[in-house]
Amino acid sequence: QVQLVESGGGLVQTGGSLRLSCTASESIFVIRAINWYRQVGGKQRELVAAIGSGTTVHYADSVKGRFAISKDNDKNTVYLQMDNLKPGETAVYCCEARKNSQYGIQGYWGQGTQVTVSS
Repeated sequence: QVQLVESGGGLVQTGGSLRLSCTASESIFVIRAINWYRQVGGKQRELVAAIGSGTTVHYADSVKGRFAISKDNDKNTVYLQMDNLKPGETAVYCCEARKNSQYGIQGYWGQGTQVTVSS
């Protein structure tokens, strides 16, 4: 079972930047993908960015050009650099690790980190 710990959230003004970290309890080199999601209240969770086991990345259209996902295999950590943040992006940001198992692809979640963007 993969354990994930997010960090780096906080309060930032509109237009500001934050870098979130998602650290895994095991090597991310063998993890299929790590995704960053955000969720506001009871609304549906939104996929923000994803990075595969190689260098494949994916971004939601709303964050392209402002967010960047990267990873450090030596530190078992995936980063989400968020620039030019907007008030509507206030949310809890969570990472998910998707790993192959004998039962298929398993998803593991961190506890989330709060990002608040003030106007």
